[in-house]
Amino acid sequence: MTRRVLIRATGAARPGQLAGLGRALAASGARLLDINQSVTFGMLSLEALVGLEQEADLEGALAAAGDALALDVQAIQVGAEEYQRWSSQASQPRLILTLLAPHLPAGILAEVGSLTAEHGLTVELIHRLSGREPLDGGVPGERDAIRGACVECWLRGEEVDLDALREKALALGAMHGVDIAIQEDSIWRRHRRLVCFDMDSTLIQAEVIDELARRHGVYEEVAEVTERAMRGELDFQQSFRERMAKLRGLDESVLAEIAESLPLMDGVERLMAQLKRLGYRTAILSGGFTYFARHLQRKLGFDEIHANELLIEDGKVTGEVREPILDAERKAELLREIAEREGLALEQTIAVGDGANDLKMLAAAGLGIAFRAKPLVRAQASHSISTLGLDAVLYLIGYRQVDLEEQGE
Repeated sequence: MTRRVLIRATGAARPGQLAGLGRALAASGARLLDINQSVTFGMLSLEALVGLEQEADLEGALAAAGDALALDVQAIQVGAEEYQRWSSQASQPRLILTLLAPHLPAGILAEVGSLTAEHGLTVELIHRLSGREPLDGGVPGERDAIRGACVECWLRGEEVDLDALREKALALGAMHGVDIAIQEDSIWRRHRRLVCFDMDSTLIQAEVIDELARRHGVYEEVAEVTERAMRGELDFQQSFRERMAKLRGLDESVLAEIAESLPLMDGVERLMAQLKRLGYRTAILSGGFTYFARHLQRKLGFDEIHANELLIEDGKVTGEVREPILDAERKAELLREIAEREGLALEQTIAVGDGANDLKMLAAAGLGIAFRAKPLVRAQASHSISTLGLDAVLYLIGYRQVDLEEQGE
C-alpha cells in the first residue's frame, strides 16, 4: 500500500540543496507526486509530495540531509482523504487575480483574502510581476520598468459566480485605489496574438473631435455632446453626426497642427515597443478619424487602422464623413474579421477602450480591458485599468517585468 508523505524544507537558500534532498528521497525509493519550490529574500521554501511503496527510514534520511544542507526538514504523513481532497482541488478551474496600483497597500491582502474565501476560493500561489522598487524609494527609470506595482494570485475553487466576484472586486479596488482584474486561466491566456485599441482617450490623452471643435470655436457645444455619448446616454451615430455638423468650414491645415500636438497616453510607447517585439498584431479601431489614426500608425507602428474618414472639399471640412460610420457594432465586427483573416481564435484577441462605444468590442475579445474608463464602462467591462499607464496591459497578459527586461527595452 502506498504511503504518501509531504516533505517541507525551509532555510537560507544555497546551491546543492535540491540535489541533496533528491538523493535522500531516491535512496528511500520514493516516487515524486508533486513539487513546488520558491526563494523569497534569500529564503528557500520547498514542498514535495512523495509516495513510498516499501518501508524505509525516509524521515531519518531527510533529517540527515537537512543537517548537512542547513535546512529545517519536516516529513508529514498524508492520509487517503487528504490526498483525495488535494487531487480534487488540483482539477478545479483556476482563476487569475491581478492587483495593480502605483503602490499596493498591505491591507489589500486581507481584503482579497476575505473576498476569495467568501467565494470558496483557495489562494494557490502569489507572485510579483512588477520589478523591485529602488532602495532610495524612488521609481524605476523611464526605460527600466512599467510604472507601479503588480501582484498576481492564482485561485482555485468550485464553480464561481464570476460576475458577482468581479463586481465585488471592482468595489473593493475602488475603496483602496487598486485595480483588481480576474481572469479565467486557460491555454489562451498567454497566447493572445491580436490587440485592438480605441484611439481617443485610450492611445492619446484627448478627444480629437473636441480639439477640432476648440479650434473652430464650437468647443462647448461639441464637448457636451461628446461627454453624453461617452457615458452611453446618446446613440453614437446620431451624436457623431450632430458633432460633425458643427465642424463645417474648419480649415484643413488645422488637422496637421493638432496631429503633431496630440499628447500620447502614459505607457503607450513602451507597450507598443514590447508588443511588436513579442510578435503581436496591433490595430486601431476608432470612432475618430483616419487622419489622426494614420499619424499614430506612422509614429507607433500599428499594423492596421480603421476609423472614420473626414470629407474635405476646397481645403475645408464639410462636416460629414464617408459612410458607413465606424460605431460600436462595426468595431466588434472588425475585431472578428481581423482575427478570422489572421487565423486566430477570438480567445487570442485583446481589446482596449474607454467609452461606451467600445463595450461591444471589449465583450467580443478574449480579453477586454476598459482603460481609464467612465464608471458605466468599468462596471460593464470584464477587466479595467485605472491606476496605471497603458503598458500595464502587459501584466494582464501575464508578462513579468523581468521577461520584458530580457527582451531589452
